[in-house]
Amino acid sequence: MLKSLELQQFTLFPEARLSFAPGLNVIVGENGTGKSHLLKVAYSAIANAYEQGNEPSVADPTKALLQKSIADKLIKVFRPESLGRLANRRQGTQTCKVSASFEQTALDTAFSFSTRSQTEVKVENLPGAWQEKAPVFMPTRELLSQYHWLLPLYESRHVDIEEHHIDLCKLLGAPAIKGAREKAVAELVAPLEEAMGGKVVLDKNGRFYLRIPGQGNLEMPLVAEGLRKLAMLARLITTGSLLDKGYLFWDEPEANLNPKLIRLVARAAFALSQQGIQVVIATHSLFLLKELELLALETKGVENQQRYFALVKGPEGVQVEQGNRVDDLQTLVLLDEELAQSDRYLELA
Repeated sequence: MLKSLELQQFTLFPEARLSFAPGLNVIVGENGTGKSHLLKVAYSAIANAYEQGNEPSVADPTKALLQKSIADKLIKVFRPESLGRLANRRQGTQTCKVSASFEQTALDTAFSFSTRSQTEVKVENLPGAWQEKAPVFMPTRELLSQYHWLLPLYESRHVDIEEHHIDLCKLLGAPAIKGAREKAVAELVAPLEEAMGGKVVLDKNGRFYLRIPGQGNLEMPLVAEGLRKLAMLARLITTGSLLDKGYLFWDEPEANLNPKLIRLVARAAFALSQQGIQVVIATHSLFLLKELELLALETKGVENQQRYFALVKGPEGVQVEQGNRVDDLQTLVLLDEELAQSDRYLELA
């Protein structure tokens, strides 16, 4: 479990410390406040520690290995022209510091780089162990309709694709799990399949379909994009990537969804957070935020399992407000008051 993420002079953030809950975490902010940046930097650190630990030729973490591999992962996920472009851009040389701490302290990682850095970081804190499970990054757009060509293209050509998309394709292509955990999978997937009207299947030619009872297989590009996002989530649950003891970073899950499906997404994300997955969502939808808060309030025994963050632009950069309840976020409380005032005005008009 990720306990905290500390940033200094990283992209839009002059200084920030985010303390995460073990269950559901929701980051809300306007476009351009760095929501995706927070997801990507946390994901990059965790994904790199998982990938290196699964290399047959790699044993324990070393500074020589990590100073190159962390930088490489950041560059492939963010796609800047150089690593130093991720440092806060002010006059003169700036040093960016990133620190991630975990419930298992052996995983704690810290590194730094400057605006002059090209392809290496300085490892400030060397972890003593590797991550045991791959994190999942769900981007704003779905990938099932692109799966059959995206992964082969990336592996055979130099293409400028953010690598978390490729990581996700690899997880989507994994086989479905069997055995004792199939019942838990079926329970989580059932409401998603009901909303989609069918099951997600992968044929031997590497193409995804929605198998609709009585109608056969429907090509994924012909499925509504909002339903394709649900299909992607269902597939990740079916393969076991989202079942227990893992991480889900989900960027704007509400994109291209109607309110009915947003409510379903909220329930699915909340259910995953109750199954041992640490969920971190970035959104600018107050509707989704409120749905997630309502689910938390309706469920007993989940105290301290949620954490809410608001990103606020200031003259020096983006600041982070945080709390265990939405009401702890002053920025959102003020917005609620503005909405309530509008409602009163309409009643009198």
